[in-house]
Amino acid sequence: MQQRIYMGLLAAVLFAVYGCQSVGFVPDDAQRKTQWLAGDHHIHSHYSVGWDKSVNPPRPILAGDAHYSTPKNARMAAFHGLDWMVTTDHGGPNHSKVNLEMAYPELEASRRAVPQVLQFYGMELDTPGARHSSLIIPHSNEEAHQLFHIEKHYNRREVLHEITRDKESLMLEALTDMQTHTHKPVVLANHPGRTATDLGQYTKVTPRELRDWHDTAPDIAIGMEGAPGHQANAINPDGSIDPTGIRGGYDNYPTMGGFDQMTARLGGFWDSMLGEGRRWFITATSDSHVHYTDGRTDFWPGEYSKTYVYAKKTYDSVLENLRNGRVFVTTGDLIDALFVSVQNTRTGQTADIAESLSAKPGDELLLTVRFRDPDSSNFNDENPRVKRVDVIVGDITGPLTDRTEDRNLTTRVMQRFYARDWQSDDDGFVTLTLPISQLSASSYVRIRGTANTNELEPQIDPPGENPWHDLWFYSNPVFIQF
Repeated sequence: MQQRIYMGLLAAVLFAVYGCQSVGFVPDDAQRKTQWLAGDHHIHSHYSVGWDKSVNPPRPILAGDAHYSTPKNARMAAFHGLDWMVTTDHGGPNHSKVNLEMAYPELEASRRAVPQVLQFYGMELDTPGARHSSLIIPHSNEEAHQLFHIEKHYNRREVLHEITRDKESLMLEALTDMQTHTHKPVVLANHPGRTATDLGQYTKVTPRELRDWHDTAPDIAIGMEGAPGHQANAINPDGSIDPTGIRGGYDNYPTMGGFDQMTARLGGFWDSMLGEGRRWFITATSDSHVHYTDGRTDFWPGEYSKTYVYAKKTYDSVLENLRNGRVFVTTGDLIDALFVSVQNTRTGQTADIAESLSAKPGDELLLTVRFRDPDSSNFNDENPRVKRVDVIVGDITGPLTDRTEDRNLTTRVMQRFYARDWQSDDDGFVTLTLPISQLSASSYVRIRGTANTNELEPQIDPPGENPWHDLWFYSNPVFIQF
């Protein structure tokens, strides 16, 4: 039944895709109002091409990897509740020309056809010395040639023999170059733990490497995918579950609650970065190539994962607030709003997500968490409920001597709130407060919540797990400086 309902809705959207030229607009009040805006920065179009290697140079084959046009992706993003998105196609030999001459004109047409979704230009950078990164280009008159320049000079697969570019030093050179741009891009490491062979055993993407990126360009290389895409890998086209399907395509070491080990492990790599005081943030994406009903492993943009940015609905505001980490992420539409603040009751100063609060030893601090669990069905025709909220705290001790470190042993769960501990107000919001008096050193506070009460900490995801039945949300941190 659920699958028939979904396909009926899908048919209506496809009619809109091909049956009209333009739908919706961004009203003036939306551009003026700061609000939580849902998005996805990792979406492939049919310009993620295949390659005919029988000719030299190889000839691009449209839809050889991903299948859908940019306007179709944008309409599906709108249908699934997104306010912004980024087209991030794979590269290849001379793909910079494909982007400039083919993909960019289609993006411009898509912006006209679906104006209610802010559509950023970008690509999935075939990262020198690593694997993949979302490269998000600021919206400007220079965006097409800005991406052409970066892809032409630094994309690993832009040349026929990519091994000649597969050097960490070239990625640092690219980031140094981007730092000089008038309109600075954003770079996020995609699925960073996918090539890990075990817990904490990294290969192509390492803690040291990500620290090097952040040191080189801290306002460009700003974080990583916390929840990777390909989450529908265990769902068959008819909606049944494939008992062998692995979430995210993490064949070596699994995801944990649908999140990469670099994010999900309490006191793990993410906490080690935050413990250095780094502004290193997380996101969640679809990595959409082909929908599971068409025989592949993906959800539509926004169907399962959402990255919420607290911003005005303009290109500049969304990108700058993403850059500055004013973000929370969720799966399965578990929540649609989250406010986290820490107040110093002595000074009256308050800091929100990604902001810093000054304090002195002995100060009384008050944490307030306010979230909305929507009383509506998600795109699996279910209404999941938040059953637990965890308050996670870690010490900030400064730069680490060992740049390979992926642990912060000070990180702990300070408080667990359960559904019995709260009630929703008339607007559907839950408000939780927690006095914090035992801190005496610089710290960070982040929030995690779930519909899964079977796991105090997210456990590795077994083959055949239904992703709709293991839902989590995470906030970026609030920093407290002593």
